[in-house]
Amino acid sequence: MQRNERFDSADRIVKIGFWINAVLMIFKLAAGYWGHSEAVFADGIESACDFVAIFSTMVALKLGRKPFDEKHPYGHGRAESLSALLVSMVILGTGAWILYNSIHSVIDRKFQSPQMIAVVAAFLTILIKEWLYRFTQKTGTLLASPSLLAIAKDHRKDAITSISTLAGVTGAWFGFGILDPLAAGITAFFILHIGYQTFRDAAHDLMDGSAPPDFIAEVTRLAESVERVEHVHDIRGRRTGQYMVIDLKLEMDPSMTVKESHDIATRVKKLIFDGFPNVGDVMIHINPHDEEHEDLIRL
Repeated sequence: MQRNERFDSADRIVKIGFWINAVLMIFKLAAGYWGHSEAVFADGIESACDFVAIFSTMVALKLGRKPFDEKHPYGHGRAESLSALLVSMVILGTGAWILYNSIHSVIDRKFQSPQMIAVVAAFLTILIKEWLYRFTQKTGTLLASPSLLAIAKDHRKDAITSISTLAGVTGAWFGFGILDPLAAGITAFFILHIGYQTFRDAAHDLMDGSAPPDFIAEVTRLAESVERVEHVHDIRGRRTGQYMVIDLKLEMDPSMTVKESHDIATRVKKLIFDGFPNVGDVMIHINPHDEEHEDLIRL
């Protein structure tokens, strides 16, 4: 998949989620307010917070597609990880806010009597958000996009939230008023957990965390399959937005000419690009095979 196609796909998924989330937000806020449900109204506030997260992702995708320049020689892909970090902060803040309000409602014993519209809102949210999760997760995995995967987790979080919201508002509708704020409180713990996971993944990428072992193993296999490459060692990978950047060292016959070794390295790079559409760059260093050599590094 070409660079522009990748970003166009990501843009399309984000915009679909953005507008569907807008309709759900208005519906849940109205249903929670006029339907007298604390859990459903909190769900609507949560969707309002999602607006900040999705909007920031739209901005990040626009920044991330910009090519490298003098000030950013490695491109602008990290904007996506920064966006995912912001998404995690919004999720964590929302979870803390809902938990705080639900605890106070239980302590103060201020229970409301929800209407049927609140029950319907919770049920529809489960169906729509689960569909959005699967839709976004599929594309996010295909593109290896941290911001899309963060939004997918946020959709799944909303679906989980609405399951407990539905249970609570239905119980309260049948006369068990305490179930409504209890459902909101239980939901808060799911939200906090997903927020932590999103924060951890974004921080891992921003700190140049290592690439998955199976990815490194497959890249190594591809490189060593090229004729006259004796061995691959000291291979590393890190993520920058939707792309992986790889550093590796090839051991080859020390009697080769510069041109020969360069041509082989080019074949290795092309093979990796063909095998992994999400690889943005491969930096190759060549060492003599079966000879003592020193690799200088300060990290």
